[in-house]
Amino acid sequence: MEGLIGLRIIRKQRGYNQLKVAMDLSISRESLSYYENGKRSPDIQMLLLLSEYFNVSIDFLIRGEEFKKK
Repeated sequence: MEGLIGLRIIRKQRGYNQLKVAMDLSISRESLSYYENGKRSPDIQMLLLLSEYFNVSIDFLIRGEEFKKK
């Protein structure tokens, strides 16, 4: 399992560290790290929360790029 590739990308692009994001979302820093590294998968509610927080699609969080029609 790769983890949420886009989560790390967007977090670093915004200049946020894991602790800031975790505190803003009321989760542990460890949980956020696990999501980024693929040690744990977020449930749909957490994916929605992360998507809203960073103003990106869930697809971006998972794959690191926006959905493209073929």
